[in-house]
Amino acid sequence: MEKRVMTDSKRRRGLAAASALLGGVLVLTACNGGEDKSDASEGSKTSQSQVDAAAAKDASQARIAITPKNGTQNAGINDDAKVTVSEGTLTQVTMTAPDGTAVKGEMSADNKSWKPSEQLERATVYKIAVTAKDAEGREAHENSSFTTVSKENSFIGNYTPEDGSTVGVGMPVSINFNKPITDKKAVQSGITVSSSSGQEVVGHWFNNQRLDFRPEDYWAEGSKVTLKLDLDGVQGADGVYGVQQKTVTFTIGRNQVSTVDAAAKTMTVTQDGKTVKTIPISAGAPENPTYNGQMVISEKFKETRMDGSTVGFTKKDGKGEYDIKDVPHAMRLSTSGTFIHGNYWGSDSIFGNVNTSHGCVGLNDAKGADDPSQPGAWFFDNSIVGDVVVVKNSKDKTIAPDNGLNGWNMSWAEWKAGSAA
Repeated sequence: MEKRVMTDSKRRRGLAAASALLGGVLVLTACNGGEDKSDASEGSKTSQSQVDAAAAKDASQARIAITPKNGTQNAGINDDAKVTVSEGTLTQVTMTAPDGTAVKGEMSADNKSWKPSEQLERATVYKIAVTAKDAEGREAHENSSFTTVSKENSFIGNYTPEDGSTVGVGMPVSINFNKPITDKKAVQSGITVSSSSGQEVVGHWFNNQRLDFRPEDYWAEGSKVTLKLDLDGVQGADGVYGVQQKTVTFTIGRNQVSTVDAAAKTMTVTQDGKTVKTIPISAGAPENPTYNGQMVISEKFKETRMDGSTVGFTKKDGKGEYDIKDVPHAMRLSTSGTFIHGNYWGSDSIFGNVNTSHGCVGLNDAKGADDPSQPGAWFFDNSIVGDVVVVKNSKDKTIAPDNGLNGWNMSWAEWKAGSAA
């Protein structure tokens, strides 16, 4: 037998060959697993399918729904947020603001729904975490977040009259929006005004930011009027949404209409069609006559300042032609500065005899507004916001319908033509 000596180089070549052979076996094993490839895949699929089936079998049947959808932008701040569950009951709902403060909410009696019990903040990200369980006690979980509409992307309507107030028969519902409205139909569709009298009530747009509502004739005495603002989420303009969800109710008081005859210099006050008082007045002087037309009392002040410079009556030095700091018993009839008010600076002889004012209607009164026997005090005490003052036989034109709450100076056909409904 021949004895052979293996050199180092041969030994290395032999080890390399063995490694290659072993590597080939390892690679072969790794690729084929020592078995048929298709058999291994089927086994893997079967195993995963069994796991999935087992998990599904053990999963809760409760189905949670959260609105707004996750990631929603410009969500409403009143009624948009809500959590409901089917095939189960809610066990925990947590809604939080960015600082972690929990939002108070209301759970339904059957634990099937939840909603916030307070108005949300604008331009705020809210997170909602929900847990529910099914009939077998198995839990389901859901999480969501959304962002409420920002001030820049929302609008509100400032309305009059106030909730719970009693007003005169001429008081319209007047809404002034803080941003221009381009989709008037959508916005008007989100507002309803109704009366217990059954009178038809129609809205009229004076411009893109003011919408008034009134019936054809004055409101029925003693009726209840309801204003409903359902504007949350309503798009009023491109990218601008409403946020209000509110119901306002007010009462119509006795029917008082006062007629000023600028030529006769008298005012006749009627309630329910019967004359209760005739008062001598002093209307606008010939160079500054009082507007004609139906005007509605929109504000009342026991005393107020009247500065002519604020309404265009100025002297050469720029100061007002008049500046009376304590005008008694003043009631506004127009936005432009027409009032019916007490007058203590004129002599008693002018009332009923001479028109001397800058366009207002003056009644004899006392300085300090503390003498109830004066005509100015009587009229103030017996008038409410919404009462009608009609001026006739003046040398001036009829007041513009949008100058104050004075849409009664439009015919019913004209009024309805301004509706977007």
